This record gives sequence, structure tokens and C-alpha cells, in this order.
Amino acid sequence: MTSNDATLAAARDRFERLKRANAMIDMTRGKPAPEQLDLSDAMLNILTPEECADVNGQDYRNYGIGHGIPEAKKLFADFMGVKPSEIIVGGNSSLNLMYDTLAGAMLFGLPGSAKPWGKEDEVSILCPVPGYDRHFAICEQLGINMIPVTMTETGPDMDEVERLVAADTSIRAIWCVPKYSNPTGVTYTDETVDRLASLKAAAPDFRILWDNAYAVHHLGRGPERVKDILGACRAAGNPERPILFGSTSKITWPGAGVAVIAGSETTIADLAQKMSFATIGPDKINQLRHVKFFGDVDGIVKLMDAHAEIIAPKFAAVERVLEERLAGLGIASWTKPDGGYFVSVDVLPGCASAVIAKAAEAGLKLTPAGATWPYGKDPEDRNLRLAPTMPSVEEIERAMEIFCTCVELVCLPKLAG
Repeated sequence: MTSNDATLAAARDRFERLKRANAMIDMTRGKPAPEQLDLSDAMLNILTPEECADVNGQDYRNYGIGHGIPEAKKLFADFMGVKPSEIIVGGNSSLNLMYDTLAGAMLFGLPGSAKPWGKEDEVSILCPVPGYDRHFAICEQLGINMIPVTMTETGPDMDEVERLVAADTSIRAIWCVPKYSNPTGVTYTDETVDRLASLKAAAPDFRILWDNAYAVHHLGRGPERVKDILGACRAAGNPERPILFGSTSKITWPGAGVAVIAGSETTIADLAQKMSFATIGPDKINQLRHVKFFGDVDGIVKLMDAHAEIIAPKFAAVERVLEERLAGLGIASWTKPDGGYFVSVDVLPGCASAVIAKAAEAGLKLTPAGATWPYGKDPEDRNLRLAPTMPSVEEIERAMEIFCTCVELVCLPKLAG
């Protein structure tokens, strides 16, 4: 019997025991754990009625101030690395802002558009893969064609991006998660940012959709640095190119956070005009309580240090079990992120769907195979996304035991075959 045969036999025995245990663990989405949400509970009682008016006596309980209250614009401009005139502070969902931005482009176009995108013969967006399923879902819902581009250790494959964007007028944008990318954890290098900023685009209204969802979401070493995309685009002569998104959804409360959108003053004026037909104003009280809770950007960073103390041991548990169980078998590789909310695992081609189905038999729910690719179709059926933040460390250890056993059961026979 070979060592792989012995490993496979042990995995079969282990799987039967794991099935009987019926773990019932959900690792499908990157949700903060209750202990993380508890860190922001002071916001529940942080304001008095007298504080709900700004220095000019404007009542924040009433209609108006569609771009965000001045205090929030100052705080989140500092957070996003822009000027207050280059940001809109909205409700709790950055995904909402992304959807509305693309829907507005389809209906009305953007500054520099010859006509609305929806009246073009075809509109395409470049999608680094593996990538974020919510981005892909927006495009699919709006009828925008998605073109996968390879994600590397420095960001999207820029040779591929430059070639595609220069040759195809239908390509109007690229999705980017520039820091601790979903799901690989990659942070874009300065060279990648500069090449994005200076792209020679066939479409005059080409945009960089810069979703900085994990700007301060480190795992203990402090936030990594990513170059200022708005400044880089301005220096390259493309000031309207980037549209930046951010939120406090994984900083305070996903259900009651603050979302922002930023860009050049021309971009912001266009977005604000479109938004004015959809809302008379965001939740200004929520904006104000975030301002008072954080104080300044240092307050945000301090809170994220506390988040890191909670979730870093969970990521460490994922890494430890993967190394103990799968290292050296030749059937899987995985990322070792310094931040973000995910670990990306590649198994042998043709195995990801079977691993997920097998894990479900033992009570472990994972993100569907293909979710990290446009249209839910991973052409090699090999990428898996693990979301360690919600379960406890003990649950993570049990989940990873199930996961690694399932990888062995599915992949070892294929390796032998």
C-alpha cells in the first residue's frame, strides 16, 4: 500500500466519524462574528437629542443633506484618502452604491460617455479571477458582459489588462479590490496601480471600480499600504477614471454601517445629480454616531486592531490544519493572507464541486463552487473560498478537519488516476 493509499483509507474512516458528528458549520460568507459586532455597541447610546444638529443649526433628524453631513464627509474623506469635495457619504451599503453607479451608467452614461452604456451594442467589464461574486452578480443582473482576467500576486495580470482594454471599445471598466483582495488576500503593488492609472483605453469613458472593502482589515500586522489611485489617475491625465467605494460594514455593523463613494469632483457631481432623484437624504443620525464613535481615522484603526485580535486566531487555525493535513500531498494550494476575510484554496482541476458536495454531507456549508468566477463558472472547477470569521476557533478546527478530509477523498483518487 502506498502512502497515498493509506492516507485515503484513513480519510474514508475519518469521514464516516465526521458525518456521524453532524457538525452544522456555515463558512459560506465573510460575516463578522458576534464578538466583532459587540465592539461597536457603544454607538447605540452615543448621541443625545441636542447633538442631532450641526453647527449651523441644521436638524439631522429631518430631510436633506443628500451628500452626507460635513462631519462624516471630513472623517471618511480622510479614511478614503480624498478631499471632502470628492466624496459622498450614503447609507449602510457600498454594494448599493456600486449597483446604482453601474445602473446609472447603463441608463445615462458617465462623464465622457458618447451615449448611455445600455444603448451600446455591447458593454463589458474586466473581472479579476478568482474574484468577488457580488461584483459579478451586479454585472449579470444589468446585462453587462464579464471578461475574466487572471489575478496574480501583485494584482490583475496587467499585460492581459492592457492588451484587452487597448483593443476593445466595449470594455468600459475593471473591478478592483485593491487591498486584501476577495478571496486571495492580494494587495496591489504601486506598479499595478500606476499601470491601471495610465492604461491606454479604447473606450473614452473607461472606469476603474475601486472597491476598497478591506482598507484597514488586517490580521495583526497593521493595515498594508496601497497607492492612492485617484492621485495616480490624476497624474496620468485620467482624473475621472477611478470610482472608489468603501464602507464600515466589516468595521462597525454590516446592517447599520456607513457607505461612501469617492472620485474626482466631476465624477461626484455626476453621481450626486443622479442620486438626487432616488433619495432626499441618507441616515444622517447614523453618520453622526459613527463620527462621534470613531473621532478620527486613528479611531477606526484602533477598532480594527481589536477586530484582528478576534479573527487572527481563526485564520491561524485554518492555516495550521491545512499545513498539517494537506501540505506535501500535491492536491491543494492555498493563500496565506495578512488581512481581509477569506482564504482561497485551489484543488486539483475538476474537484471543487465534489469537495463542496462531500463537505455538505458532513454538515459543513461552503461557498458554491464557481462563485469566484463570472456567471458562477470556474472553467477548471478548482477554486474554493473559505470564510473563517463567523465560526469560533473550535468550530473552525472542526470545519477544517471536514474540509481537508473531503479534499483528500475527492482529490487523491484523481491524483492516482
